[in-house]
Amino acid sequence: MTTKHSGPRLYFRLLREARSFWTAIAGLLLLQIVAAPLKLLMPVPLKIVVDNVLGSQPVPGVLRAMLPSAAVASTTGLLIFAVVLLVTVTALIYLQSLALWVAQTYTAQKLVLSFRAKLFHHVQRLSLSYHDTRGSTDSTYRIQYDAEAIQKVALGGVIPFVTACVTILGFLAVMIVIDPVLALVATAVIPALLVFTRSFGRRLREEWKTVKEVESSAMSVLQETLGSLRVVKAFGQESRQHRRFVDKSSVGVHRQIRVAYTQGGFDLLVGITTALGTATVLFFGVQHVLDGRLTLGNLLIVMTYLTQLYGPLEVISRKAAELQSGLVSAERAFLLLDERPEVAERDDAKPIDRARGEIRFEGLSFGYEPGVTVLRDVSLVIPAGARVGIVGKTGVGKSTLVNLLMRFHDPTRGCIKLDGVDLRDYELRGLRNQFALVLQDPVLFSTTIAENIAYARPGADRDAVVAAARAADAHEFIEGLPEGYETCVGERGMRLSGGERQRISLARAFLKDAPILMLDEPTSAVDVKTERSIMETMGRLMEGRTSLMITHRPGTLTGCDLLLRIVDGRVVAIPTEAAHG
Repeated sequence: MTTKHSGPRLYFRLLREARSFWTAIAGLLLLQIVAAPLKLLMPVPLKIVVDNVLGSQPVPGVLRAMLPSAAVASTTGLLIFAVVLLVTVTALIYLQSLALWVAQTYTAQKLVLSFRAKLFHHVQRLSLSYHDTRGSTDSTYRIQYDAEAIQKVALGGVIPFVTACVTILGFLAVMIVIDPVLALVATAVIPALLVFTRSFGRRLREEWKTVKEVESSAMSVLQETLGSLRVVKAFGQESRQHRRFVDKSSVGVHRQIRVAYTQGGFDLLVGITTALGTATVLFFGVQHVLDGRLTLGNLLIVMTYLTQLYGPLEVISRKAAELQSGLVSAERAFLLLDERPEVAERDDAKPIDRARGEIRFEGLSFGYEPGVTVLRDVSLVIPAGARVGIVGKTGVGKSTLVNLLMRFHDPTRGCIKLDGVDLRDYELRGLRNQFALVLQDPVLFSTTIAENIAYARPGADRDAVVAAARAADAHEFIEGLPEGYETCVGERGMRLSGGERQRISLARAFLKDAPILMLDEPTSAVDVKTERSIMETMGRLMEGRTSLMITHRPGTLTGCDLLLRIVDGRVVAIPTEAAHG
């Protein structure tokens, strides 16, 4: 069950996710804080020039203690000191910015990668029912885009906020020393900024939620179209898909404009408020200069500091509004992270090395949704090493039976036992290692043929890969390719024919050498000649293994020890003689 998160809870949870990077974040914070004293020094050269070089004000005691007496007594010496100080402070500010930029980029990228990796790892553990219901695009969007929220908040929000607070306190302290009244007037805008930030922050967060949902929906159309481009072209529906994408994206554009309008209104209010504060301070400051309570140089330094004071205040206000996008993304990422797999491994799960292969169904019933039963009261025994054919009309539950065996789902009632042990008592990884899977549409990855075969056993050497290819009668065609085993198969293996893809899939099953073999319509996508050749190969693959084959082709059932027919959710075992009679 997923829950929504409040703003403070999201901040704290994001910071917990970033705890392994706290040292780097602390370093970034120190680099940011260093900017405050440097900015405090920026107007000092101008004050020296106005009050002590051009004017007749006495040189402050601090400067008298720092500089040689000859430099203090000479206006030229003071001018040279002011110029050197200006260049030095400017150079230090730029060096600080460069160091901050490099460190922040490195930390941000590592932080986002770590969070993305965690989301990706988690989403692979979620049950198939979750992905069947939600689709892949929403999870992809959350991993690729919403995960960036961790650096937006942790680095782009918390660090600027802390730095701005330190800067504000520093400038306020100096302003209070120079003129307490002006310092008090300057802080009068803070309550108004807090009210604006809270009001607009709530509105922006709701608007950003809609934007993210619409963007994910538009991305779904894009991914769906490109993944089914052959069908789109075959039916001449390019224009239709284009319109769907544009329509979805246009809604996102309108929502983005609405967000920009809200954000712009907020920025306008912040700007007007700080402008009124600046004008008020200037008015009273000029009065103080005319009354002799303040020098012109001190007024200049106060006005410069006021800009530096209001800058961080604007940063805090605007960041609080801008971070609503990051908080919405963070909430979406955490909602994905909070999803719990329906198929969970027990704490006391048993390891399993290599099963004998006896499968026993005991009173098994299953439904994907409450009240809708796909399989009911299935009770039967499949001896170890038996060859079993599974037949039935489309949609009666043949693939469901296989999915339950591999524990992609758990039974609604009853159980499945492997070698006398309930599947739910085994460790998941060990259990699934007992199965080799060959599908109707072979799944190949966008890498080399060798790596696709070795996917069954990571780390397998080239000799083992070649031996598996030979066993699957795939070696000859692989060697005939320009790059042999190093040939890239393309996305989903589309650079190979259907029969070639199926042979790579069979080679993968040979290499895995699992005790149980699952064949789901393995020859339905190939011609009769190729089917005959593949069936010969599969005959060798099934030797010594418990094998279950889903098929609609009677010819592939030759040699089966048992035939299972699924009718209205019930599994009927038919002797092979009756099946072929």
